[in-house]
Amino acid sequence: MVSWDGSQGNDAAEEPTISAEQERRERELTERVVDSFEGTPDPRLRVVMQALTRHLHAFIREVRLSEQEWQAGIEFLTRAGHITDDRRQEFILLSDVLGASMQTIAVANPAQGAATEATVFGPFFVEGSPHIALGGRIAHAAAGEPCWVSGTVSGTDGTPVAGARIEVWQADAEGFYDVQYPGEHLDGRGHMFTDSEGAYRFWGLTPTPYPIPHDGPVGDLLEATGRSPVRAAHLHFMVTAPGHRTLVTHIFDADDPQLALGDCVFGVKDSLIERFDRQPAGTPTPDGRDLGDNTWSRVHFDIVLAAEHL
Repeated sequence: MVSWDGSQGNDAAEEPTISAEQERRERELTERVVDSFEGTPDPRLRVVMQALTRHLHAFIREVRLSEQEWQAGIEFLTRAGHITDDRRQEFILLSDVLGASMQTIAVANPAQGAATEATVFGPFFVEGSPHIALGGRIAHAAAGEPCWVSGTVSGTDGTPVAGARIEVWQADAEGFYDVQYPGEHLDGRGHMFTDSEGAYRFWGLTPTPYPIPHDGPVGDLLEATGRSPVRAAHLHFMVTAPGHRTLVTHIFDADDPQLALGDCVFGVKDSLIERFDRQPAGTPTPDGRDLGDNTWSRVHFDIVLAAEHL
């Protein structure tokens, strides 16, 4: 990996002197590239490409990017492409750690009454998760402490949403999702539908903090910038229902020490922090399940869906 120290480019503390002629050349190049997209048939694509060009050129000019740094950036992206496959999406990780994912979510999910806030999708969602009955388990062989999760789904007017589809997925106690293990077995994920009163319930695992995959270029970037790859403990939800905006969100454990240290993808929002109440071994479970000598936890999370159109 190419080092990003000051020896490769201009020291950020320096204020380089740029002549009027140099300024003119750089500005005119940007204008020519922007104008090259003027004939784009799709008006939205034209707006996006012209804005991207302006901001990208402005970044290059602001930091006075060296050719060596440009090459390092190309090599970084090439490595991200090589490590990406059907189980690992390095570009989503890059978007996450730069806060681009959360900023996109903020723009795409404007506040609407008491609607539950959205957060990052993450790279480990899988289509075709198993259907589980209400009160069933999403984790079977996955290691971890059992956790009873329950709540309701409603609209912003308080009306219960019956038949809402809830996708849930999470890492195990070792910090890995099922798709990070060899084989094709799905575990620690599933989907269910709310009952006639908009209620849902299932057994998952008490979430624990874990590092995002950091053995690739994104991990190198975090190490070079002195940032931790650790995510705060969380459980993923995706909720869909006709007439409502699809919600992708998490719940976070209020007792997780990682909350004070930060979440490497900036996904934590105060409204999504919930109390996971720890239960001693032998405490009766809500559904009468026998957990033997295992401790367990429980959390209640009410979900409010925004209307599909404001």
